Amino acid sequence: MSHHWGYVAVLFSALLFGIGTTINKMLLESASPLLIASVTYLAGGLLLAGSSLLPAKSVSLLKLPTREKTGFVGRDLVLVLMVILFGAVLAPTAYLTGLNNTSAVSAALLGNTETLFTIGIAFIFLGERGRLKDYVAMVLLVIGAVVLTTNLNLYQFTSTGSLFGNLLVLASCLFWGIDNNVSRLLAVKRSLLQVGSLKGILGGGLLLVVTIFLGLQVVASPVSILYIVIVGIFTVGLSLLLFLFSLQEIGAMRTGVMFSTASLFGAASAFLILREPISVVQALAGLVMLFAIYVLSIPAKKQADA
Repeated sequence: MSHHWGYVAVLFSALLFGIGTTINKMLLESASPLLIASVTYLAGGLLLAGSSLLPAKSVSLLKLPTREKTGFVGRDLVLVLMVILFGAVLAPTAYLTGLNNTSAVSAALLGNTETLFTIGIAFIFLGERGRLKDYVAMVLLVIGAVVLTTNLNLYQFTSTGSLFGNLLVLASCLFWGIDNNVSRLLAVKRSLLQVGSLKGILGGGLLLVVTIFLGLQVVASPVSILYIVIVGIFTVGLSLLLFLFSLQEIGAMRTGVMFSTASLFGAASAFLILREPISVVQALAGLVMLFAIYVLSIPAKKQADA
């Protein structure tokens, strides 16, 4: 239990991220998906940037990941642009647009497919290979995603209905999967904290310019803008800070598994706050996906012991 604060941190990170789905669903009633994405990522990026500028002693005390600064070469700049494009522009735009066309429960549970896409991209493009249990888990994730996307009612959707929204959420998870793999490559020269702040500020700023240029719906009340800023600080910025702290304390495997509870927090908050129903099919599909993520996390030695 010497690293118990790591477990506390990742649970709070998952809670903030999960509840963010429900809060964003509420904010979509008064603002466009692009506006919410731009402001939340700007706010979160600025918080991360402020954290990266903390004195060395403070960073050491918080155990935030740091890395000696080195210069970027041309290839690195391409990777930075990919992180910004996929992680802070395409992914949040697709996710919030999808959330606007489906339930917060479905969006929260479908968020588990980010793990699937992250592993699949690493397999195809980075040459990473897994064990039999990993492939079984990936099949379970696909099954769970299909069931959640369609709710087993294949003939009751229209192009603008929940199927469209669910597909957009899946697309956002694909984009975040690309972001995760590219961020890993960048982390060789820069800490994830620095990459995250850069992604949030530049990506959010670009989205804001696009939102204004296209003349999309903007909230009328400054108070509503303030709400969106606060959501970004907590669900994007603080959530990632706690996640990085947990990585340092308890490692990537435990952090990843415990962070998957964000889907449960998101579904539960949507049920309690928005009164969205959770069908038995959705609940079972969500449990299957969580079990698949747990199977993915089991190290080789445990598999051998079994």
